[in-house]
Amino acid sequence: LWRFGYSARLLKTNHFRTAASNTSFPAVWMVLAQYSGRIPGLSVVVKKNSFSTMPETVEDKANLELYSPHPEVRGMTLLNREAFKRTVVVPVLKVKKEIVNILLKSLKHMVLQRPGLKRVVEDPEDEDSRLVILDPHKIPEFSLGESEREVLKQLNVCPEVSKYNLELTYENFKSEEILRAVLPEGQEVTSGFSRVGHIAHLNLRDHQLPYRHLIGQVIIDKNPGVTCVVNKTNIIDSTYRNFQMEVLAGESKLVTKVRENNIAYELDFSKVYWNPRLSTEHGRIIELLKPGDVLFDVFAGIGPFAIPAAKKKCHVFANDLNPESYNWLLHNCRLNKVDNKIKAFNMDGRDFLLGPVREELSKELPLLKEEQKTSFHIVMNLPALAIEFLGVFRHLLVGEPCSTAGLPTVHCYGFSKHDNPTKDIQERAEASLGTSLDGRCSTYLVRNVAPNKEMLCISFQIPADVLYKRPCP
Repeated sequence: LWRFGYSARLLKTNHFRTAASNTSFPAVWMVLAQYSGRIPGLSVVVKKNSFSTMPETVEDKANLELYSPHPEVRGMTLLNREAFKRTVVVPVLKVKKEIVNILLKSLKHMVLQRPGLKRVVEDPEDEDSRLVILDPHKIPEFSLGESEREVLKQLNVCPEVSKYNLELTYENFKSEEILRAVLPEGQEVTSGFSRVGHIAHLNLRDHQLPYRHLIGQVIIDKNPGVTCVVNKTNIIDSTYRNFQMEVLAGESKLVTKVRENNIAYELDFSKVYWNPRLSTEHGRIIELLKPGDVLFDVFAGIGPFAIPAAKKKCHVFANDLNPESYNWLLHNCRLNKVDNKIKAFNMDGRDFLLGPVREELSKELPLLKEEQKTSFHIVMNLPALAIEFLGVFRHLLVGEPCSTAGLPTVHCYGFSKHDNPTKDIQERAEASLGTSLDGRCSTYLVRNVAPNKEMLCISFQIPADVLYKRPCP
């Protein structure tokens, strides 16, 4: 201790005094070894009797950071892959090459399991041997336990653990590890994204914007098939449901192909709305439909409800106000060979409900008989505004109500930041309809959009006294 500039009174602390009084002198040095990384300037070399050639048990902490790029990359804004190179010291076992596979199975829990890194390398000193790389996090003191030594004894392998300088490059690190090393310490790292065909779509925070081009390139490098990365630069426009975006890296090709629930779609991601997180919800609604049912899709987009419904032999009326969405809807109808089964419209949602929907319901509902099984479904997937459209159903039809079974079922989507989103969405729907939905609706949580913001779907049959205006006597 004096040699390293520390007084002997360190041994008088409770921890060291207990260790000294209850253990042998070598054990005290083992305790000191635990503290050598915490006390500046103190480095302790510990050797065990059974391993006379055992290297130092306390390695430089940086050398053991197998999953961290070189510290010098912190703050990098222009990607320099060469700067990520580093050398780490890892433990290895020297093994005859003919028994390598047996040893890998026997010490599977101790062997390095790092994607992209070889677990077995050639021995530069002996062509008949191989070096098996062990996980330094599981052998922090470069020392094997009794059970591992017993395995090696049975395989006639020397239990001596040696050091090996492992070269790491940019390719060996995951995208999250790279971004965590580059961005300022303690700041949130974005490694998740929505994938739309060959496009990766990000929603970066303000503190990540200086690194946006580097983040984009890392995502392309680490995700095969991604050739373009974009970042949303404004909130979704509630009229056409698209948003402005900036291409961060890769090619500026924004026309892409996607596949959802075994159906192919093509779209221009910069001009129409598409969210891959809604595939489960699209499938859920389609499961509710039966062949012969009628679907009115008020905000159809490029057709994720309309096209699978048509393939299920439903009669489909699909509408979207965005001319680009309408054109891609027609394109995808032809692509999936359902263009003769879908009537497409390019109208405002209210005009669509007051026009084609009212006309079709007025014609078909009076013809329904009690034994007929045809159901009418109206999907309103515009979460920012759809609930406000529900007022259109007030006295949409004139005449005597049809059978209760024939009343259309509405599936209306909305956002809620309320503490009780289910209650909130129902109360707002009731306010638009002018009637209570207690016992007459169901609410489904679609997904969490943001902290304290939920997307929900409320489903209900339009009450007859809301839908019908009875003629004067």
